[in-house]
Amino acid sequence: MVVAVTGPTGTFGHGLIPLLQADERITRIVGVARRPFDPSEHGWTKMDYQQGDVREPEALRRAFEGADVVVHLAFMITGTASRETIRAINIEGTLNTFAAAADAGVKRFVYASSVAAYGFHPDNPLGMTEDWPARPADRLFYAQEKAELEELLQTQAADRPELQLYMLRPPIVLGPHAMGAKNVVPGPVAGAGRAAKRVLDRLPLRLPMLAPDLPLQFIHEDDVGQALLLCVLAAGPPGIYNISGDGVLSVTDVVRELGLQPIPLPGPVVRAGARALARFPSPAPALEWVEAATRPSIMDTAKARKELGWKPRYTSLDALRATLKADGAK
Repeated sequence: MVVAVTGPTGTFGHGLIPLLQADERITRIVGVARRPFDPSEHGWTKMDYQQGDVREPEALRRAFEGADVVVHLAFMITGTASRETIRAINIEGTLNTFAAAADAGVKRFVYASSVAAYGFHPDNPLGMTEDWPARPADRLFYAQEKAELEELLQTQAADRPELQLYMLRPPIVLGPHAMGAKNVVPGPVAGAGRAAKRVLDRLPLRLPMLAPDLPLQFIHEDDVGQALLLCVLAAGPPGIYNISGDGVLSVTDVVRELGLQPIPLPGPVVRAGARALARFPSPAPALEWVEAATRPSIMDTAKARKELGWKPRYTSLDALRATLKADGAK
């Protein structure tokens, strides 16, 4: 089986590629990225690098020739690029990738979506199943694009039924290669938190920090990789799957793991403040992420366990600790 992967060197790729490398059913991996990289530096001997930009359909079609499965991981979250450039990469690029896969005769298309596709709405229940609708967030650009893309891909898949569509919705993805807790908070925020922990661990007393009473789910990059592999192998029917590590943490738990002394802050107070900030006109990109605190999204993962046969190896707490440990070792 030949598997083509866009964006293979990101957090998700580091969870998936070693599993493809180790699986005897996978004979060849095609790594598609705009910037050159050497697969052998990662020990990825099955991988051939193909330079390709998701904004260039012809380059994608060439890269996907002979592939059985395409896993689309390329996605821009934050940075200095304009909104127009980000949208061209995320929306148009994803649709280009799906169309190129269909034109190349690929059998399965696996897309890494996000819990953010559900949006952050007052009526979101705790323990959302895949039947709960994906709805655009009010302000958060990233979440809006994830919801829009899910709808667009499902429309495209209906017109190309020969190409099976799998979509995964992970929460915050953590682990040794995590780049800024990429599904919920911007990289600078998460990176600063991990760097601060190294300093705080040296202090004789724990510094106090406000800890909102808000629930959180995390998932380890390796468990995302395992779920992606099961989709590659068609272990279950095509469709949308929630995935997350076992256990729901609180911000208090995170504060303690960072080496700080949590001071409880009631959830209603936090949500009210977040809603107020989110109403400011034309907020800075970093402020858009405040909307995620207005109504945290907690998912039910029973479908992935039952239909894909997926089971996480790491709890939410394990994933957090793995990230902090890896960052501290640098």
